[in-house]
Amino acid sequence: MKIFLIFWGIVISLSGCTGIPNGIKPVKNFDLKKYAGKWYEIARLDHSFERGLQSITAEYMIKPNGEVSVINRGYSTKHDEWQDANGVASFVESDDLGYLKVSFFRPFYGSYIVFELDEDYQYAFVSGPNKSYLWLLSREPNPPKELIYKFKKISTELGFDVDELIFPTHDSS
Repeated sequence: MKIFLIFWGIVISLSGCTGIPNGIKPVKNFDLKKYAGKWYEIARLDHSFERGLQSITAEYMIKPNGEVSVINRGYSTKHDEWQDANGVASFVESDDLGYLKVSFFRPFYGSYIVFELDEDYQYAFVSGPNKSYLWLLSREPNPPKELIYKFKKISTELGFDVDELIFPTHDSS
């Protein structure tokens, strides 16, 4: 079993939380069909399950039963290999609210809250169950600097520690 999956499972099992941090509001009119597909991780707060990984992507695919297949992938520079974590996600409340729960280690789930999303689904700001979980996702590996500025500004206003953000690199191939 890959280190990436083990660490994610430990984190989720310890947090096991599907709540929403204070001040965070999931986006309304969320469309899972538009959200599905491949996303690049542009920025994150540090956690052991992603430590040392670069070229990180997340891919979301809708399953026939309505659940979402989640494949997180990153390149471990330390181990010189790709690491994958496979999980599932489902809506916590309504299917038009960007508030899901995700598990890489059932039966433990953690919150996945999309709190900012452009109308073309080209970028997303995502939180976990508390303010130590934060991600900027983009459809492209090198989004405009204005997007990163916007992400930092909004995240700061919401109480996230943006001074601790990590910006993984993405292989150009």
